[in-house]
Amino acid sequence: MTSSFSTAMRIKFPVLAIILEVAIIILFGIFVKYDSTDRRFLQLYPLFQDTHVMIFVGFGFLMTFLKKYGYSSVGLNMLIAALGLQWGTLLQGFWHMESNEIRINVTSMITADFSTAAVLISFGAVLGKTSPIQMLIMAILEITLFACNEHLVEELGVGIFNGAKDIGASMTIHAFGAYFGLAVARTLYRPSLKNGHINDSSAYHSDIFAMIGTLFLWLFWPSFNSAIAEEGEAQKRAIINTYFSLAACTLTAFAASSLVEERGKLDMVHIQNATLAGGVAVGSCADLNILPFAAMLIGSIAGIISVVGFKYITPFLASKLKVQDTCGVHNLHGLPGVLGGIASIIAAALQVNANLSAAMQAAALACSIGIALAGGALTGSVTDGLPTYIVVLFPPNAGLILKLPFLGQPPDQICYDDSVYWEVPNEEVPQTDNLPSQDND
Repeated sequence: MTSSFSTAMRIKFPVLAIILEVAIIILFGIFVKYDSTDRRFLQLYPLFQDTHVMIFVGFGFLMTFLKKYGYSSVGLNMLIAALGLQWGTLLQGFWHMESNEIRINVTSMITADFSTAAVLISFGAVLGKTSPIQMLIMAILEITLFACNEHLVEELGVGIFNGAKDIGASMTIHAFGAYFGLAVARTLYRPSLKNGHINDSSAYHSDIFAMIGTLFLWLFWPSFNSAIAEEGEAQKRAIINTYFSLAACTLTAFAASSLVEERGKLDMVHIQNATLAGGVAVGSCADLNILPFAAMLIGSIAGIISVVGFKYITPFLASKLKVQDTCGVHNLHGLPGVLGGIASIIAAALQVNANLSAAMQAAALACSIGIALAGGALTGSVTDGLPTYIVVLFPPNAGLILKLPFLGQPPDQICYDDSVYWEVPNEEVPQTDNLPSQDND
């Protein structure tokens, strides 16, 4: 199979990975120290561990739905997360240095996992169409922009934002990661895949593995949304609101899945993803005094929106806007993330929290989406020939970073296949040319 793109990684991938790790070790040696004043480490460690499980197990297994891409889904998820938590520690730490030192505590470990989550969301949009080398580069670039956006939205003490609230990161992680990934997916658009690919589908066993990821995420999401909430009532509210939002979301997701299918049967893709949308959508309001019924309302709406997205919006994005979203991250993270931002704007308008400003929440949502789209376009490639309103979102000739041929992306014919980058059992890679003829039977 000939292609202008070489998938050989024997030299390129090890060299890049080692260079990145050496550079990070040097930066850690210069800047990173223990935080001897951290008194909540053991108290928050269980929440950190729950979040860690979500990152490495939940996200990884959720993406194993592709029938021939399980190794890459779990394996590259681990690779990205391992790089991301180190790079995220540095980038977020640079914004909070004390005496030119980055002090490591349990909160910094949690927020490093948060930065990694944004990249893993984006990974879902380009799953099966990128190489490990491309994903390492994307992780470095995206976390850099993520840290800047997060600081602008939540930490900057002056200007219009003045500390917008997004405790469960509906806007700064989920919306940001989704729209960054969609921008990259658009710029890496493959015309020959517009009618699908034989491997871009699931099998019975791969869907069950993906459902394991769903269950891990569903169970631990209250920890994710409450991990960095203020100790006491705020943290308690974050757990309770997320708990009930997820429960309500599950009911409406099941109902909507049956409703949109002509024969009334449930679609496993909807159940794997839309049942989690409530955790995403309630994030921005999780620690606010919105009462459980409001959290359930947010979750219910999120479940319906997510299913509708999978059924109708994903095909529209693929056919009209040339955005090939492999995992449907727009429906699980993008739309519910926007809903979470809108919910926080409404909460601010209703004065649920005296320190909450509707204008700041709206600006934070717009900022997160805008930086994500621009950053994703810069990380990807070009958008020539598109309608004007799309070119505005994805600037033409923005960059060729991930589309450079020496980065090892797979040719169209062998996308969504582990055997491109992994040693797989022989029975998984049949050599049809060497099979004996059946004519002599």
